[in-house]
Amino acid sequence: MTATHAPVVVEAAGALVWRVRQGTLQVALVHRPRYDDWSWPKGKVDPGETILATAAREVAEETAHDVVLGIPLPGLEYALSDGRRKRVHYWAAQVAGRPDAAALRARPPVPPVSPKEIDQLRWFDVVTAAKRLTRDDDRAPLAELVEAYEKGRLDTRALVIARHGTARRRSDWKGTELDRPLTPEGQRQARALVPVLSTFGVARVVTSAWARCVSTVAPYAAAAQVAAEVLPVLTEAEHSTSPARVAAEVLQLLEQTGDAVLCTHRPVLPTVVDVLAQHARRSVADALPATDPFLHPAQVLVAHVAQTPKGPRVVATETHRPGEH
Repeated sequence: MTATHAPVVVEAAGALVWRVRQGTLQVALVHRPRYDDWSWPKGKVDPGETILATAAREVAEETAHDVVLGIPLPGLEYALSDGRRKRVHYWAAQVAGRPDAAALRARPPVPPVSPKEIDQLRWFDVVTAAKRLTRDDDRAPLAELVEAYEKGRLDTRALVIARHGTARRRSDWKGTELDRPLTPEGQRQARALVPVLSTFGVARVVTSAWARCVSTVAPYAAAAQVAAEVLPVLTEAEHSTSPARVAAEVLQLLEQTGDAVLCTHRPVLPTVVDVLAQHARRSVADALPATDPFLHPAQVLVAHVAQTPKGPRVVATETHRPGEH
């Protein structure tokens, strides 16, 4: 019997960059002279790069705009001429502004692409953009973006919930829980979180006071040049005494106007997720992690939060882990 092999998948990522001008929703399209087509800015994942970093980098290269990612949008998958398949991941995105300065400091510089690759960037209203797009499939993420806009779910900010990286085992550590450190793998995970947090515009870093949490967000705080806010209330010990104080902190972060990360421990996560669920659409709440461990070491849950007349609303979520595509 002849063995069959799944086709090689080429991973790529990009974004639908949007803005509102005079009450009209507009999106940015790029023109590729080689193919004479109009499409979304996107490109292939580089070795060792996450799809999030790829999306931000490719948009910066092809549009000359740094962006902050918002809600995830439907991706595409199609066959290439050589038999491989290409999978493209998309997010909504906005051009970075002054509040995103910290996140931009945590990113490496991105040189623009050659005009031979991209020779035009143009903003179109969404009706015109749908007609200009060369590939029919590219209209699927656009339709989702328009629907999110019409329902007040497009203009969001991110609250990133992070579990600390891999730490020394309790049985192997002779110190206290306060100072039990990350392992070398945990330190690598912490460094790998930097581009993840940067793509979502994180400007505020909030962490448990215990060393393994502080160390997990330290590389990002250093790269973004922000001071981490160290809160004892987010430790396992304080949470066991008063889960309500943790819930109040999460609610405060949901109500704020900027992008933030909160780093805490596995036993604290049920309370954090419960607050998110209380302020989420039903379908979003149902999709939240529901069983222990909720998140793996260094994994993040990104809650996309829209402000509504009734308060903050979690309109979409996604999870990412350093090293994953």
